[in-house]
Amino acid sequence: MLIVGEKINTSRKAVKEAVSRQDAGFIRKLARSQAEGGAHYIDINCGTFIDKERELMTWLVEEVQKEVDLPLCIDSPDPKAVEAGLKAHRNGQPMINSISGEKDRYKEILALVKEYGAKIVVLCMDDEVGIPHDAETRFKIAGRVIDGLMETGTREDDIYVDPLIQPISTATVNGLSALDTIKMVKDAYPGTHAICGLSNISFGLPERKLLNQTFMVMCMAAGLDGVILDPNDKHIMALVAASEALLDRDPFCMNYLKAYRQGLFSGS
Repeated sequence: MLIVGEKINTSRKAVKEAVSRQDAGFIRKLARSQAEGGAHYIDINCGTFIDKERELMTWLVEEVQKEVDLPLCIDSPDPKAVEAGLKAHRNGQPMINSISGEKDRYKEILALVKEYGAKIVVLCMDDEVGIPHDAETRFKIAGRVIDGLMETGTREDDIYVDPLIQPISTATVNGLSALDTIKMVKDAYPGTHAICGLSNISFGLPERKLLNQTFMVMCMAAGLDGVILDPNDKHIMALVAASEALLDRDPFCMNYLKAYRQGLFSGS
């Protein structure tokens, strides 16, 4: 399971304030805590600073890499900000979040994927439909993007499809649509991966953690093998370890036993 630490995101008030005053100590501490919590990648998102995003993206990437040696997920709707982050990246293979079937974005991000040899998150949306409600349309869009990526040299193993999680508070079918999208993509393209953030599923409802955690386990059973979350949340990390063991994705339960010895399950 690929764990992408989500906490360096300026949509979070404390992070936005730290980035606005360029508090390197705060950002480095956040990066270190996520690395120690078990993250494989650290997500970097400063999209709330529209006029200064490219400059701040470079600063964030440089500061995080001074603290940890993990690769980073460069996360922005602006291809120029993505490019700024990639230029500063030096810790292994970067990840880009994201490409889609939208023509302009597809063209610009594809060029960056090829130039930097990055892993790439694929969103199941395009110019014509936007975000589809049904799994079949999401799958068709994802398939077109996956085929285009592979035709231009991207390895299947570097592709991570995001099924687009939408709140069940607005339509209770939204959870099933995401689950079905994961299954369809994994059946058709078994060498690719599925990744998502979880928090949208519970928007507008009480006990959001319960819904997020339950949905993650369901997504893992459907084929999810990447997740964007808070790696310092011991309970959800315990659920990842337990689910991988139960799904035969942890040979001899070695990771489960390691997590137990590290005290990850205390209080679970």
